[in-house]
Amino acid sequence: MSYVAKTIKDVIINFLNKTTFLPAIQRPYVWDTDDIEKLFDSIMGDFPINTFLFWKITQEDKGRWDTYEFIREFDSKNPHNKSANLNGFNDIYLVLDGQQRLTSLFIGLKGSYQYLRYGRLYKTKLYLNILKEESVSDDNPEELTYQFKFRVDNSKDEKDSNPQFWYEVGKILDHNDPEDAKKSVKDKLFHYSDEEKDIANRHIGRLHQRINYIQSLNYYEETSDDYDKVVKTFIRANTGGVKLEYSDILLSTATAQFKTLNAKKEIHDFTVSINAIGSGYSFEKDFVLKGSLYLTDGLPIKYKLNNFTKENLGKIEDNWGNIKDNITTAVELVSKFGFIDKNLVSKMALLPIAYYLSKKKAKNFVNSTDSNDVKNQIIIQKWLIIAFFKNAFGSSSDTTLKNLQDVINAQTDFSYFPYEALNKKLNIESSFNEVEIENLLSTNYSTKYSFLILSLLYPDRDWKDVKHQEDHIFPKSEFTSTKLKKRGYDQEKIEEYQKFFNCMLNLELLTPSENNEKKAKEPLEWLPSRDDNFKGRHTIPIMLSYEFDNFIEFVDERRKLLQEKLKTITLID
Repeated sequence: MSYVAKTIKDVIINFLNKTTFLPAIQRPYVWDTDDIEKLFDSIMGDFPINTFLFWKITQEDKGRWDTYEFIREFDSKNPHNKSANLNGFNDIYLVLDGQQRLTSLFIGLKGSYQYLRYGRLYKTKLYLNILKEESVSDDNPEELTYQFKFRVDNSKDEKDSNPQFWYEVGKILDHNDPEDAKKSVKDKLFHYSDEEKDIANRHIGRLHQRINYIQSLNYYEETSDDYDKVVKTFIRANTGGVKLEYSDILLSTATAQFKTLNAKKEIHDFTVSINAIGSGYSFEKDFVLKGSLYLTDGLPIKYKLNNFTKENLGKIEDNWGNIKDNITTAVELVSKFGFIDKNLVSKMALLPIAYYLSKKKAKNFVNSTDSNDVKNQIIIQKWLIIAFFKNAFGSSSDTTLKNLQDVINAQTDFSYFPYEALNKKLNIESSFNEVEIENLLSTNYSTKYSFLILSLLYPDRDWKDVKHQEDHIFPKSEFTSTKLKKRGYDQEKIEEYQKFFNCMLNLELLTPSENNEKKAKEPLEWLPSRDDNFKGRHTIPIMLSYEFDNFIEFVDERRKLLQEKLKTITLID
């Protein structure tokens, strides 16, 4: 990265909209007239206006990205930048940091600022009152030193009693010599006092020097063709104001290059909509953008700027309806099975499901009562849970996702989710070994895996309309040290009870109504009120007594039942 210094005149006359433009990742111009006036005051007062960052694009690469002109004639009713025509240009520069300042210099020196006020349209230019003496304040560093002002013309302000001569700032570019600039106003100052003429000449000379002569515009030149490195540089350079995220840059690019849709609004609204499904999720724009690449055939899936070219974004826009439909169906499906935000361990794992659904072209899949669809849903549910437990999406996510996409594309029949081929590619088994089962049984209440384990233990449960709740079979309120001591247990027994009460061996899933009815009742009181099949549904061992004193016996017996049940769980029962 090299460092270059230029005069403001050189950049304004020879760079902007000639060799230097704006990339699509830049946000709109937002400065008002006060900001521009303050910038010129800083230049006149020798205050720093910070460095700039330019990105050099070679001739062969310039067509890959949309570029935009700097605004010269600003109109508040239409503040958008025009697309740049790069025909005839060789290498060009795109401004990564300094858009607001450079646009302000362009407007102040070569253009105008048009705004609507009280129903009236004003087209103004930047002027400097060259008769106003410099203001110096030790108390307020924000106070302006010179009197710059956007005005309709150079007529005097009747309400201002101070001496006035409004010099159009852009005229300073017409003179190569400061003395010529002073001569251009000499005849118009003949009736002013010598002191006022001195002030005017000093201001004209200073303005000429700062704009035309001093190399006060300093910029770094980025020449890398690694576009993701450039984006990271852009994000770091734009640390002021609202924090920029990588997705914001990609959204700006997509918004600029979508033909008919507003990409930023579409992706924002869609992210909000999938987060509102079920009990609510925390999907981010990055997930939707990644999914847009993944669900559009023929596109690379790596989440980087280099993959969001004009051509690729056109394919995404054409496929946008399909992307939304299938991601929505995947989220609705996992919501139906009780996945909440906390236990959706890897959100990216939903993308292969969405991709499969796009190939299956399933209609009303989530609510289908067709026996084949119901069976397929259970396969997807179990596959996802087992993949989570086996940490199949723990690392190298791009490679993993691409491999799974290839597996799905290789299928000729999409009647059922291809779990066997997917698991082979993931190098995982569709069942649990003894070590894995012991780890599952030691999982504690209300952790990210607890609900998922319990849901595997209820293969016949109807998940559609009822949100099931985790519950302690022996109520957890009875396992405090104080209460256990009152039962006459010694410290060793207390520790043993407390070791197991909060893990899978003492947990079940109940409907909200069942849980409300049970409350903190012990099994001795609660179980007799249940139907004959209750114990079987909840894998509760048959015992002579469910007294609290028999809790360890209960745990031991239930461990055996759960071990056997988990050993037999596969994707197809």
